[in-house]
Amino acid sequence: MFCRRQGAAVKTMIIGVPKEVKDHESRVGITPAGVKALSETGHKVLVETRAGDLSAFTDDEYQSAGAEIVGSAHNVWGNADLVVKVKEPVEKEYGFFREGLVLFTYLHLAPLPDLTEKLLQKKVVGIAYETIRDRAGTLPLLTPMSEVAGRMSVQVGAAYLEKEKGGRGVLLGGVPGVPPASVCVIGGGIVGTNAAKIALGMGARVTLVDVNLNRLRELDDIFNGRIFTLASNSWNVSRAVQDADLVIGGVLIPGAAAPKIVTREMVMKMKKGAVIVDVAIDQGGCVETAHPTTHSDPAYEVNGVVHYCVTNMPAAVPNTSTLALTNATFPYILRLARQGAKKAILEDDGIRDGVNTYEGTLTCEPVAVSLKKPWTPVRELLA
Repeated sequence: MFCRRQGAAVKTMIIGVPKEVKDHESRVGITPAGVKALSETGHKVLVETRAGDLSAFTDDEYQSAGAEIVGSAHNVWGNADLVVKVKEPVEKEYGFFREGLVLFTYLHLAPLPDLTEKLLQKKVVGIAYETIRDRAGTLPLLTPMSEVAGRMSVQVGAAYLEKEKGGRGVLLGGVPGVPPASVCVIGGGIVGTNAAKIALGMGARVTLVDVNLNRLRELDDIFNGRIFTLASNSWNVSRAVQDADLVIGGVLIPGAAAPKIVTREMVMKMKKGAVIVDVAIDQGGCVETAHPTTHSDPAYEVNGVVHYCVTNMPAAVPNTSTLALTNATFPYILRLARQGAKKAILEDDGIRDGVNTYEGTLTCEPVAVSLKKPWTPVRELLA
């Protein structure tokens, strides 16, 4: 007997894994290994047919692990107590929302008022990967994709610096007798650190800008003085961006819209053919001239500066990304399945931080501030 009640202890649960439908999104929410672990603990897993194909996980593998392969997204969403995804639902999925549904995925609601409103209207319990915190205060479910995106940002930027793609025709690492490209990384978090690591490894001259002086000291030690560090202010950012061949945007305020660190005026002063990769675009972007793009149409130009602003960059390497993501998400999925959403939210501080919407109420302060909407802490709703 499968129970959907949020108030009582839940011994078994139906977990749904739909195929991702966002443009060129090729990751999947659970691997066959995760299905096996859930099945062994008595839970039922519904996997939409071919959901894992692009991540190199076949229907046969899921079935062998204990999943039931379901032919349509409607049947997955309609029969699951808990839906586990990778990316925020797109408009064609809004019709699947219903009261009593628990949705566990990246949500990035701060720049998405329509999605937020639909989740609230349908009283969905929306738990966002990107706002879950661990005991150290870090963001364990954002970290693996930030690592992938940070590393990819330099690969992508190097490709778009090629003349055929609109760039300046600059080789990132240079050659003997010719200086390397200049890379400016905005933000010294997970994205920025990984971007700096790859850029440095490719031979570029790297400048990293961050507002936190202690973090800059740490990074100076980590990179043994091989990168240039700058305290973030408009003067320093303007000069660093103007000098750069490639700018990586990696600013994050958990749950909230990213601040516009690089202004339109700064972009207008950049070199023609320079490249911006704004990894912060999921949260609205930290570059004023940035707007979301897709893998189908990834880049555009503003005043001769190439902008790459794909909102799901890690989907380009889905096998690596899915394995990295599910390594982090699965313990939370198992806890939600074992305890049910309400008990897990009450007992686990990290999961509670992840709750963005709860049965018609907005519960995440940074999202509420960004969208100028009222909110109530979920702890008060469950008290």
